[in-house]
Amino acid sequence: MNIRSLTRGDGVVIGAAVLLFIASFLDIYSIDGAPDSVSLPNSWESGPILMGVVLAGIIGAALIVVSRGLPEQRKIAGIDLGQFGIAASVLAAWSALGNIFDPASGFNNLGSGNDSGFGAGTGLILSLVATLVMAAAAIATPLVPALKAPLVGAPKAPQPVSPYGGQPQGGYGYPGAQQPAQPYGAQLAQPGPAGPGQPYGGAQPQPQQAAAPAPAQGGQPAGDFSPFWFAVPVPRPLYGEDGSPTPIAELAPGTWYLAVEQRGPGLVAQTQDGRRGVLQDTTGIQRG
Repeated sequence: MNIRSLTRGDGVVIGAAVLLFIASFLDIYSIDGAPDSVSLPNSWESGPILMGVVLAGIIGAALIVVSRGLPEQRKIAGIDLGQFGIAASVLAAWSALGNIFDPASGFNNLGSGNDSGFGAGTGLILSLVATLVMAAAAIATPLVPALKAPLVGAPKAPQPVSPYGGQPQGGYGYPGAQQPAQPYGAQLAQPGPAGPGQPYGGAQPQPQQAAAPAPAQGGQPAGDFSPFWFAVPVPRPLYGEDGSPTPIAELAPGTWYLAVEQRGPGLVAQTQDGRRGVLQDTTGIQRG
């Protein structure tokens, strides 16, 4: 699970779940004129409130957060994990609202006066607030830009350890490296004696110049591209090099990846576990 893929909306959902957990230990009823010695029940002593409000809300929040951090979407009975969590949080808020309107519940049917002075306690009121905030944040996160922003920003000046067998050398493209001033394999011409049909002091071609480098894919010479580290601003899919429409991985914000080749408008990127694929959307990427 990648915590850097969480959004501010997910942070609100987590905070609401913590508030709901705290509220579950507070009184769910209030009785006018009751002495302080009377011990009123909390949510853990009421099955309907525990199952329909507390556990439904906490489980819904957990599903929302976990689905955001997974590299690919998981489903329950054909429904995305995140959507299932949103539905659970809405159900928890609906159940809490019903308990606020009728805290006495079945006691109303025992006769007049049985629910006199009987009202919602602090725990029940805080549970309603927590579930309403949770459901609102879960629904609004995909729609509100402020809630879609990353919860944890990418590091400004990271010095990552190369996962490819050692520290890359200067010019390899890792953050902070000096790029070479000339393409790989190029060599300056050396003056030498004049040959037949060549003026004195003419440059002698070197063996490295005898064969031109093969052009890279996309029509550009191979020497024109230098591998570099980059990070994406939002989660983006990485597709296979064979052109398959199914993503093989998802690049997460805050993690540095190595671009090893230019593939048309996209980049061939390599993940930490050694997988290679094509990043088709390169807008807004941060180069190291």
